Amino acid sequence: MRVLFIGNSFTARNDLPALIAEQMAASGGRLEHQLIWAGGAPLRRHWNAGDARHAIESARWDYVVLQEQSTLPLKNPERMYESVALFDALIRDAGARTALYMTWARAHAPESQEVIADVYLNVGYALDALVVPVGLEWQRALGSAAAPTLYDRDGSHPSLDGSRLAARVFAETLRGGGGLTV
Repeated sequence: MRVLFIGNSFTARNDLPALIAEQMAASGGRLEHQLIWAGGAPLRRHWNAGDARHAIESARWDYVVLQEQSTLPLKNPERMYESVALFDALIRDAGARTALYMTWARAHAPESQEVIADVYLNVGYALDALVVPVGLEWQRALGSAAAPTLYDRDGSHPSLDGSRLAARVFAETLRGGGGLTV
């Protein structure tokens, strides 16, 4: 499977694509991946810079994973939809499928997870994109009695355990055993 990841530090931290590849290899799968990221970048910045568009057009991908800036779904869901829609059209033209990396609420605002999830699910439904429900699994894990330390010290980025949880959700979703196809 060939996957292009477009995002920011939530995707780059702990080399999430490599962790996903490890998860896939453990079950006999193979993941080739490329990551295009910029710290704090919303998808619109990636669109305007052009590198992500070039990567989509210049190689054959099975999925292109889009990770929006973590607070944009809360602040401006319309902008998120517009940016994902731009990429989605290009992704489809290139013969790939769009996958949305649903992120999680910040540690100090766990109540915002519902809004983040709703925005990702609505965008996914509108564009018939695969939604990788990392944020929902993150919330579920935090609610367990033996909750792992998912956040880094900043209360925003993932710890290594947080990235490993994300990798498990991605591997299950991309293999068709999990996630949300809306």
